[in-house]
Amino acid sequence: MQSEEAIKQTIYDDPEKTTTSVGYSTVILIFFALMAVALLYVWSHTHMTELEYQVAREISIKEKLLDDQRKLKVEQATLRSSQRIEAIAKEKLGMSYPEREQVIILK
Repeated sequence: MQSEEAIKQTIYDDPEKTTTSVGYSTVILIFFALMAVALLYVWSHTHMTELEYQVAREISIKEKLLDDQRKLKVEQATLRSSQRIEAIAKEKLGMSYPEREQVIILK
């Protein structure tokens, strides 16, 4: 019991010691809290910048794909042209329109 009272008395006898130790711990706690907030801000800003670059890359890829799609549609329309198919059939395959006698009408 006496040792407990002696400890309490030494703690309460020197109020300057308790205030400075509490003051330092408060300052250190505030410092670490501010550092955590600063790190969180820097991380979020960096992450946001990275996402913006990723969105820009994806938009660029989309534009390229849309351009390729337009070119492919034009090419498809050209390849499906009836004049082109008829020319290939006549020139390369040696085909011609059938004679009147060769046509059979089915009912």
